[in-house]
Amino acid sequence: MLVVRPIKQSDFAALFAMADESGVGFTSLPVDEPLLHDKIAHSLRSFSGESDPERFFLMVAEDSETGEVVGTTAIDAAVGLTTPFYTYHLGKVVHASRSLNVYNVVETLTLGNDYTGVTELCTLFLRESHRGGNNGRLLSKCRFLMLAEHPEVFNSMVIAEMRGVSDEQGNSPFWQWLEQHFFSVDFPTADYLTGVGRKEFIAELMPKHPIYVNLLSEQAQSVIGKVHEKTVPALKLLQAEGFQNRGYVDIFDAGPTVECQLDNIHSVAQSQKVNVVIGDVIGGDAMLLANTNLSQFRACVDKVNLNTKRAEVTITASTAKALRVSEGDPLRLVAVR
Repeated sequence: MLVVRPIKQSDFAALFAMADESGVGFTSLPVDEPLLHDKIAHSLRSFSGESDPERFFLMVAEDSETGEVVGTTAIDAAVGLTTPFYTYHLGKVVHASRSLNVYNVVETLTLGNDYTGVTELCTLFLRESHRGGNNGRLLSKCRFLMLAEHPEVFNSMVIAEMRGVSDEQGNSPFWQWLEQHFFSVDFPTADYLTGVGRKEFIAELMPKHPIYVNLLSEQAQSVIGKVHEKTVPALKLLQAEGFQNRGYVDIFDAGPTVECQLDNIHSVAQSQKVNVVIGDVIGGDAMLLANTNLSQFRACVDKVNLNTKRAEVTITASTAKALRVSEGDPLRLVAVR
């Protein structure tokens, strides 16, 4: 069984290995030792209850049998409050002349900080050895149970940046056009600088006025709003939860940013809070389970017997131990699919 829990200092080696495996384009998990140490420290402060509007909750998935850390996932409570959070917004302008009978609609990309202060789902990575079953859903959807249980900690708007199109060498068709005209920095370098928080070059070099999309190369135009092939399952899962793209894309690879009001996320709205009964589970349905203690957050997927009328759920003693709950404790759950 995989159990999601808050990251610890002793998880650094596993986190660094996953950062290395994630490859170029995974901005929130850069291969940078000092930054990863900072992320762990920030998360430890956030889980301890430190009053900080930019609380950051970094978690890992641990194999309960082997103790191996095989995945990571995170929630950034409020982005852009101290370091700008940039996006491009895909809009339209009209060039028209009634006398010449000309009417042209042109798409534009406008740089902005419209998502400042919103909550971001980020840093989702699962090692290939454990990609199967409900493990990916656990890593993604456990965050919804945290949002549902502790809405006061988060913003009413929740977003997720999806990885855009790039090749195996980390080359982004969208960035190649920007690099040619405005930068002299390749995509892996720009992605790394952003990941470690050195974003000042964006404000210094990024074009200040809207970019006409029809002036971009055909290759760059073709990937705007598209996701990397490995990101398709993650996007579909979020879309099934109610997330939509409102025309916002990443400034480096043009991958889409999807959004949803916290209360409208399906797993948030459909989750239930019930009391724990420890016993034998007969048959049962696979459910996503999480305790209600933020500082000791635990989540897993297991078969349970749910009694909706009595607001009770029967779980095994081993599951109770994994979730750090006792008889009668509250538990939040939702269907896995």
